[in-house]
Amino acid sequence: MGRSIRTGLAAVWLGLLLTVPAFAAEPEALVPVGRTVGLELETDGVYVVKFDGEDRRSPAEAAGLRPGDRILAVNGQALARAVELREQLSRSDGAPVVLDVERNGKAMQFAVRPELREGRYLLGLCVRDRIAGLGTVTFYDPATGLFGALGHGVGGGDCPLVIRGGTAVETEITDVRRGEVGTPGSLLGPAVGGEALGQVERNTDRGLFGHGDAAALDGQAVPLADPAEVTAGPAEIWCGVEGSETERYTVEIEAVRFDAEHCRDLRLVVTDPRLLERTGGIVQGMSGSPILQNGKLVGAVTHVLVRDPTRGYGILIGHMLEAAEAAEAQAA
Repeated sequence: MGRSIRTGLAAVWLGLLLTVPAFAAEPEALVPVGRTVGLELETDGVYVVKFDGEDRRSPAEAAGLRPGDRILAVNGQALARAVELREQLSRSDGAPVVLDVERNGKAMQFAVRPELREGRYLLGLCVRDRIAGLGTVTFYDPATGLFGALGHGVGGGDCPLVIRGGTAVETEITDVRRGEVGTPGSLLGPAVGGEALGQVERNTDRGLFGHGDAAALDGQAVPLADPAEVTAGPAEIWCGVEGSETERYTVEIEAVRFDAEHCRDLRLVVTDPRLLERTGGIVQGMSGSPILQNGKLVGAVTHVLVRDPTRGYGILIGHMLEAAEAAEAQAA
């Protein structure tokens, strides 16, 4: 489900009378999807996950690398896969290697001397070049084929992982780990191997975006809610928590604010007894579930409140569309 929110609400939700934002031009209607999918993403570069030093710092950690760093090249050779890093180290014969790294958008270089362990030269770090998990598709645009999912980025907190691409695949929910106070729940099911429903092209801090299969994602389009129309009160979310079916569940929008920086425009509480019985509230995998109010698409569920799994946050649809437009412009 994305980042866990542990901060209290008293300070966060004071002063809600903010200026209503003017979002960029957006379509008049979109299809709310609410379908749970498996997401297989390939990162652009190799990301540092953690270090494996036991009673001392590993060579990579001692050289100054940090979890979340993106390794772009070794000795000037670009990296696309983790296996390429291992190949470069095997050819180093123990000599220092120079890593080109990006950290929070800043280019850096580190010289690291590998150490010999059990016949292999290693830097003492764990890396990844791909990621997989479950999420929910928020909307589909029949006019362009664009879809959006999650409502927040994958990995990296406020600096999402840079991806080379990915696939949204068909999946079925096989079980649910219920959310409890202090422990987020999650939807369980295969994230890989299903039939492709669309190609993921961008990972932004406000969602994943790509182009999808109309036969799988298309449906009845609904108008988009203007930010000024969104109010505290009854609403519904569309999501799947069993098999491959999407159902509608009642929620209450408790507060509205405009917080594009943290993707927390809305505060929600689940009121539907069926969803509370099944999941305990909002769980990981429900990120992206479309929120509708008065027959209009408002936005998407993004986070669960860890100390109260019946509550969570959502992002306005306009903020998701702004991110999709910005990502397209940057790519162009």
